[in-house]
Amino acid sequence: MKTLPQLLRANHYPGRGIVLGRDRGGTKAILVYFIMGRSDSSRNRVFVPTEDGIRTEAYDPKAMKDPSLLIYHPVRLASGHLVVTNGNQTDTIRDGLKVGKTFQQALASRTFEPDSPHYTPRISGMASPDGSYQLSILKTNEGDPGCCVRCFYTYDTPLGGEGRFLHTYQGDGNPLPSFVGEPVRVKLDAPDAKTLADELWDALNRENKVSLFVRYWTLSGGKCDDAIRNRWGK
Repeated sequence: MKTLPQLLRANHYPGRGIVLGRDRGGTKAILVYFIMGRSDSSRNRVFVPTEDGIRTEAYDPKAMKDPSLLIYHPVRLASGHLVVTNGNQTDTIRDGLKVGKTFQQALASRTFEPDSPHYTPRISGMASPDGSYQLSILKTNEGDPGCCVRCFYTYDTPLGGEGRFLHTYQGDGNPLPSFVGEPVRVKLDAPDAKTLADELWDALNRENKVSLFVRYWTLSGGKCDDAIRNRWGK
Protein backbone atom coordinates (compact mmCIF):
# COMPACT_ATOMS: atom_id res chain seq x y z
CA MET A 1 0.00 0.00 0.00
CA LYS A 2 1.56 3.28 -1.14
CA THR A 3 1.16 6.75 0.31
CA LEU A 4 -0.58 9.52 -1.60
CA PRO A 5 2.64 11.52 -2.12
CA GLN A 6 4.25 8.45 -3.71
CA LEU A 7 1.37 8.06 -6.16
CA LEU A 8 1.22 11.75 -7.01
CA ARG A 9 4.93 12.03 -7.69
CA ALA A 10 4.65 9.13 -10.14
CA ASN A 11 1.88 10.81 -12.19
CA HIS A 12 2.40 14.39 -13.32
CA TYR A 13 -1.20 14.76 -14.53
CA PRO A 14 -3.88 12.77 -12.66
CA GLY A 15 -6.29 15.69 -13.30
CA ARG A 16 -8.76 16.14 -10.46
CA GLY A 17 -8.62 13.78 -7.50
CA ILE A 18 -10.70 12.66 -4.53
CA VAL A 19 -9.51 10.74 -1.48
CA LEU A 20 -11.78 9.49 1.29
CA GLY A 21 -10.60 7.51 4.30
CA ARG A 22 -9.99 7.40 8.06
CA ASP A 23 -7.22 8.72 10.28
CA ARG A 24 -4.94 6.34 12.17
CA GLY A 25 -7.13 6.44 15.28
CA GLY A 26 -10.25 5.73 13.26
CA THR A 27 -12.16 8.65 14.84
CA LYS A 28 -11.95 11.09 11.94
CA ALA A 29 -12.93 10.92 8.29
CA ILE A 30 -10.30 12.28 5.91
CA LEU A 31 -11.28 14.06 2.70
CA VAL A 32 -8.89 15.30 0.02
CA TYR A 33 -9.78 17.11 -3.18
CA PHE A 34 -7.36 18.66 -5.67
CA ILE A 35 -7.52 20.18 -9.13
CA MET A 36 -4.85 20.47 -11.81
CA GLY A 37 -4.85 22.28 -15.13
CA ARG A 38 -3.10 22.46 -18.48
CA SER A 39 -4.94 25.48 -19.94
CA ASP A 40 -4.80 29.07 -18.72
CA SER A 41 -8.52 28.90 -17.83
CA SER A 42 -8.11 25.76 -15.74
CA ARG A 43 -5.16 27.26 -13.92
CA ASN A 44 -6.97 30.53 -13.29
CA ARG A 45 -8.71 29.23 -10.16
CA VAL A 46 -8.47 29.17 -6.39
CA PHE A 47 -10.36 27.39 -3.62
CA VAL A 48 -12.19 29.64 -1.17
CA PRO A 49 -14.00 28.50 2.01
CA THR A 50 -17.79 28.65 2.28
CA GLU A 51 -20.15 28.08 5.18
CA ASP A 52 -20.65 24.43 4.23
CA GLY A 53 -17.39 23.60 2.43
CA ILE A 54 -15.47 25.23 -0.42
CA ARG A 55 -16.06 26.64 -3.89
CA THR A 56 -13.83 27.37 -6.86
CA GLU A 57 -13.36 30.99 -7.84
CA ALA A 58 -11.56 32.73 -10.71
CA TYR A 59 -8.27 34.21 -9.57
CA ASP A 60 -8.53 36.75 -12.39
CA PRO A 61 -12.23 37.11 -13.32
CA LYS A 62 -11.38 39.01 -16.53
CA ALA A 63 -9.40 36.01 -17.82
CA MET A 64 -12.17 33.45 -17.18
CA LYS A 65 -13.61 32.59 -20.61
CA ASP A 66 -16.10 29.75 -19.92
CA PRO A 67 -16.88 29.05 -16.25
CA SER A 68 -19.44 26.28 -16.91
CA LEU A 69 -17.15 23.37 -15.99
CA LEU A 70 -14.70 25.34 -13.85
CA ILE A 71 -16.73 27.17 -11.19
CA TYR A 72 -18.62 24.98 -8.71
CA HIS A 73 -18.80 23.82 -5.07
CA PRO A 74 -16.47 20.80 -4.75
CA VAL A 75 -17.23 20.15 -1.06
CA ARG A 76 -20.51 20.62 0.82
CA LEU A 77 -22.09 19.33 4.01
CA ALA A 78 -25.46 17.88 3.01
CA SER A 79 -28.06 16.23 5.28
CA GLY A 80 -25.35 15.21 7.73
CA HIS A 81 -23.03 13.82 5.05
CA LEU A 82 -19.84 15.26 3.60
CA VAL A 83 -20.07 15.40 -0.21
CA VAL A 84 -17.14 15.98 -2.58
CA THR A 85 -17.14 16.01 -6.40
CA ASN A 86 -15.27 17.44 -9.37
CA GLY A 87 -18.25 19.45 -10.68
CA ASN A 88 -21.72 20.79 -10.09
CA GLN A 89 -22.97 17.28 -9.29
CA THR A 90 -22.14 18.22 -5.68
CA ASP A 91 -25.41 20.13 -5.74
CA THR A 92 -27.19 17.25 -7.50
CA ILE A 93 -26.23 14.93 -4.64
CA ARG A 94 -27.11 17.51 -1.99
CA ASP A 95 -30.54 18.13 -3.53
CA GLY A 96 -31.16 14.40 -3.88
CA LEU A 97 -30.34 13.70 -0.25
CA LYS A 98 -32.80 16.38 0.81
CA VAL A 99 -35.68 14.48 -0.81
CA GLY A 100 -34.63 11.04 0.40
CA LYS A 101 -32.57 9.80 -2.54
CA THR A 102 -29.42 7.75 -2.08
CA PHE A 103 -26.00 8.78 -3.36
CA GLN A 104 -26.42 6.43 -6.34
CA GLN A 105 -29.97 7.54 -7.11
CA ALA A 106 -28.98 11.20 -7.06
CA LEU A 107 -26.23 10.61 -9.64
CA ALA A 108 -28.53 8.66 -11.98
CA SER A 109 -29.37 11.89 -13.80
CA ARG A 110 -25.72 12.79 -14.50
CA THR A 111 -23.09 11.59 -16.97
CA PHE A 112 -19.48 12.43 -17.83
CA GLU A 113 -18.59 16.01 -18.73
CA PRO A 114 -19.33 17.23 -22.29
CA ASP A 115 -15.77 18.44 -22.93
CA SER A 116 -15.03 16.60 -26.19
CA PRO A 117 -12.65 14.93 -26.98
CA HIS A 118 -11.68 14.20 -23.36
CA TYR A 119 -15.16 13.60 -21.90
CA THR A 120 -13.76 14.05 -18.42
CA PRO A 121 -15.24 11.57 -15.92
CA ARG A 122 -17.43 12.91 -13.15
CA ILE A 123 -15.97 11.65 -9.89
CA SER A 124 -17.90 11.94 -6.62
CA GLY A 125 -17.65 10.85 -3.00
CA MET A 126 -19.70 10.94 0.17
CA ALA A 127 -18.55 10.37 3.76
CA SER A 128 -21.20 9.53 6.35
CA PRO A 129 -21.25 10.13 10.13
CA ASP A 130 -21.01 6.38 10.82
CA GLY A 131 -17.57 6.37 9.17
CA SER A 132 -18.58 4.65 5.94
CA TYR A 133 -18.02 6.29 2.58
CA GLN A 134 -18.88 5.89 -1.09
CA LEU A 135 -17.13 6.76 -4.32
CA SER A 136 -18.40 7.00 -7.88
CA ILE A 137 -17.06 7.57 -11.38
CA LEU A 138 -19.23 8.25 -14.44
CA LYS A 139 -17.25 7.91 -17.66
CA THR A 140 -17.44 6.95 -21.32
CA ASN A 141 -17.17 3.39 -22.56
CA GLU A 142 -13.47 3.33 -23.49
CA GLY A 143 -13.76 6.82 -24.97
CA ASP A 144 -17.09 6.21 -26.75
CA PRO A 145 -19.54 8.90 -25.57
CA GLY A 146 -22.47 6.82 -26.78
CA CYS A 147 -22.42 4.90 -23.50
CA CYS A 148 -22.01 6.10 -19.91
CA VAL A 149 -20.31 3.62 -17.59
CA ARG A 150 -21.46 4.10 -13.98
CA CYS A 151 -19.26 2.66 -11.24
CA PHE A 152 -20.07 2.87 -7.53
CA TYR A 153 -17.94 1.70 -4.60
CA THR A 154 -19.10 1.44 -0.98
CA TYR A 155 -16.78 1.03 2.01
CA ASP A 156 -18.88 0.08 5.04
CA THR A 157 -16.22 -0.24 7.73
CA PRO A 158 -13.02 1.48 6.58
CA LEU A 159 -9.82 0.72 8.45
CA GLY A 160 -7.96 3.45 10.28
CA GLY A 161 -4.94 4.90 8.53
CA GLU A 162 -6.04 4.17 4.98
CA GLY A 163 -8.34 5.41 2.25
CA ARG A 164 -9.25 5.18 -1.42
CA PHE A 165 -8.02 7.47 -4.19
CA LEU A 166 -10.04 8.20 -7.34
CA HIS A 167 -8.90 10.61 -10.06
CA THR A 168 -10.09 11.65 -13.50
CA TYR A 169 -7.16 10.72 -15.75
CA GLN A 170 -4.66 7.90 -15.94
CA GLY A 171 -2.08 10.48 -16.95
CA ASP A 172 -1.37 13.09 -19.58
CA GLY A 173 -2.39 12.67 -23.23
CA ASN A 174 -4.55 14.03 -26.02
CA PRO A 175 -7.28 13.09 -25.57
CA LEU A 176 -6.76 12.59 -21.86
CA PRO A 177 -7.19 8.91 -20.88
CA SER A 178 -9.90 8.29 -18.27
CA PHE A 179 -9.15 6.60 -14.97
CA VAL A 180 -9.49 2.80 -15.07
CA GLY A 181 -9.93 0.19 -12.35
CA GLU A 182 -11.06 0.45 -8.75
CA PRO A 183 -10.20 3.39 -6.47
CA VAL A 184 -6.63 2.93 -5.30
CA ARG A 185 -5.98 1.90 -1.69
CA VAL A 186 -3.65 4.41 -0.04
CA LYS A 187 -1.95 4.85 3.31
CA LEU A 188 -3.08 7.86 5.37
CA ASP A 189 -0.85 8.50 8.37
CA ALA A 190 -0.57 12.31 8.64
CA PRO A 191 -1.75 13.52 12.07
CA ASP A 192 -3.73 16.56 10.85
CA ALA A 193 -5.01 18.44 7.80
CA LYS A 194 -2.11 20.88 7.58
CA THR A 195 0.52 18.15 7.61
CA LEU A 196 -1.24 16.13 4.91
CA ALA A 197 -1.87 19.26 2.81
CA ASP A 198 1.82 20.20 2.94
CA GLU A 199 2.87 16.67 1.93
CA LEU A 200 0.44 16.51 -1.00
CA TRP A 201 1.08 20.04 -2.24
CA ASP A 202 4.78 19.27 -2.39
CA ALA A 203 4.09 16.00 -4.28
CA LEU A 204 1.73 17.43 -6.93
CA ASN A 205 3.40 18.39 -10.22
CA ARG A 206 4.65 21.97 -9.90
CA GLU A 207 3.61 23.01 -13.42
CA ASN A 208 0.08 21.54 -13.35
CA LYS A 209 -1.15 21.86 -9.76
CA VAL A 210 -3.83 24.48 -9.12
CA SER A 211 -5.57 24.01 -5.75
CA LEU A 212 -5.84 21.49 -2.90
CA PHE A 213 -8.27 21.01 -0.01
CA VAL A 214 -7.91 18.67 2.98
CA ARG A 215 -10.46 18.10 5.74
CA TYR A 216 -10.22 15.98 8.90
CA TRP A 217 -13.85 15.51 10.02
CA THR A 218 -14.45 14.26 13.57
CA LEU A 219 -17.15 11.60 13.30
CA SER A 220 -18.58 12.25 16.76
CA GLY A 221 -19.51 15.91 16.78
CA GLY A 222 -18.58 16.92 13.24
CA LYS A 223 -15.64 19.20 14.09
CA CYS A 224 -13.67 20.16 10.97
CA ASP A 225 -9.92 20.67 10.64
CA ASP A 226 -9.34 22.18 7.17
CA ALA A 227 -6.36 23.19 5.03
CA ILE A 228 -6.35 24.93 1.63
CA ARG A 229 -3.42 25.37 -0.75
CA ASN A 230 -3.67 27.53 -3.89
CA ARG A 231 -1.23 28.01 -6.76
CA TRP A 232 -1.90 31.73 -6.68
CA GLY A 233 -1.61 32.06 -2.92
CA LYS A 234 -5.11 33.36 -2.24
